[in-house]
Amino acid sequence: MGHWIELTADDGVTITAWRADPPGKPRGGLVVVQEIFGVNSHIRGVCEGYAADGYLVVAPALFDRVSPRVDLGYTQDDIERGRALKAKAALEPALRDVDAAHTAVAPAGKVGVIGYCWGGYVTWMSAARLAGVACAVPYYGGGMLEAVSERPRCPVLAHFGEKDAMIPADGVRKFAAAHPDAEVHLYPANHGFNCEQRASYDAPSAKLARERTLTFLHKHVG
Repeated sequence: MGHWIELTADDGVTITAWRADPPGKPRGGLVVVQEIFGVNSHIRGVCEGYAADGYLVVAPALFDRVSPRVDLGYTQDDIERGRALKAKAALEPALRDVDAAHTAVAPAGKVGVIGYCWGGYVTWMSAARLAGVACAVPYYGGGMLEAVSERPRCPVLAHFGEKDAMIPADGVRKFAAAHPDAEVHLYPANHGFNCEQRASYDAPSAKLARERTLTFLHKHVG
C-alpha cells in the first residue's frame, strides 16, 4: 500500500503527496496528476496500479496550496467544489509541484507524467514547460485544446472521449493535426471514462487506453 509523504517545491512551499512503491526494482518513475477532485481514492488507486506495474509513483496534492488534503467524490456538490478549487489553483504553482514530484521519483530512473481531467491539462503543460520529462500521457485534459500552441519537449500520448461535451471531438482532431508527432486517440466514451467511480466510466475504453499507456511507458520510461 502507498502512503502520504511531503514534497517541497522550488519556491519553498511544502505539500502532501501519495507515494506508491513497486514490489521490486522500479522500471522508472511516474508522476500522477490529479483531477479536480484531489488525490482521492481513485487517484490513489491509479498510483497503486502503476506501482504494481513496476513504477515508483507519486501523486502531488496540487490543491494543498489553496485547501489542504482535498479528497472529493463525484456528486454534483463535489464537482462544484472541485471547480471552485481549480479556479483558485494557478498553473505555475501546479507545475512547480509536479516538478517536485518528478524530483522525488527521479532516483528510479526516467520519469513520465500522467494526468486526468484538469491533471491532463497540467500534464500537457508539463510536457511543454518542464525539463527532464521522459514522456507525458494526458487523459481528457480540459484546457488542452486552448493550449494547442504549446510545443511538447517529450513524446506525448493523449486519450480523449468522442462523447465528451466539454472537449469536442472535432477540436481533438484539429489538436492532433497540429501535433503530428503526438499519439492522440479518441474513444467511444465520455469525459472521465477511465474512472471506475464515475457514471461515465467505460471499461473497454479504459482498458484499451491503459494498455496503450503501458506500452508507451515501457518504450519511453522503462
